[in-house]
Amino acid sequence: MTTDVRAIATDLDGTLLGADGELSERNRDALLAARDAGLEVILATARWYRLALPVADSLGLQGPLIACQGAEVRLIGEGTDLLDLRLPAAFADELFSLCDAMRCLAWIPFGEEVLMKGEGAVPNIPDGVRQVPSLARAAREAPRIALVQGSAICRAIQAELEPRWAGRVQFAASISSRGKTVLTLASAEVNKGAALARACDALGLEPGQVAAFGDAENDIEMFRVAGRSYAMGQADERVKRAADAVAPPNTEDGVAVAVEALLGE
Repeated sequence: MTTDVRAIATDLDGTLLGADGELSERNRDALLAARDAGLEVILATARWYRLALPVADSLGLQGPLIACQGAEVRLIGEGTDLLDLRLPAAFADELFSLCDAMRCLAWIPFGEEVLMKGEGAVPNIPDGVRQVPSLARAAREAPRIALVQGSAICRAIQAELEPRWAGRVQFAASISSRGKTVLTLASAEVNKGAALARACDALGLEPGQVAAFGDAENDIEMFRVAGRSYAMGQADERVKRAADAVAPPNTEDGVAVAVEALLGE
């Protein structure tokens, strides 16, 4: 095995996980083999911590986990945060008022709890998520990130809030697997590259000793600090250009293919 790689950092959705959102046996076995070979494994995801934890548990991870797009780095084994970046409180207040006034589906991760505002009964609500009729009345602090779904509410946020908050808040629009407009909001300080550096510091590693895997623009900052970077085969061209190499798509266990090759060097 090559001696310059001492850790694997991987995004989850669209990267390590398949189209069904599940961890395949081959990807799991490849990461377990990497751990057996002495490599650290770091998950780096836009998911909130509790939503990423089942994947970490299935791999037996106890070290740092990068969650909320890099707004949080938590030591799994100790349950303590190494990094905890929040949206500006005044922005959060304006956002909650706007969401309360309009029809939307919003997910707002705080400490151990995630508030969700949705119209009517929402099926398959994950553990740790509480559905509320009003975000403004339920929130007690500024959140790490906010995910808001709905074309009208996203347009309103971009029209009313983005012009005044663009310097302090990231406004990242995307399309969900169901074709819905989703807006992810985070502090301007948040990025996976800085979060990876913090995770590496806790492990006594340099980011240059990491091989990073991702499929989206929010993975590019992680690519920039990692020693090696792999874009998934289905990623868009900008993400592929930012990476050192292109792995097969997530639907073809691209992480496992690349990790197996690394272990064989």
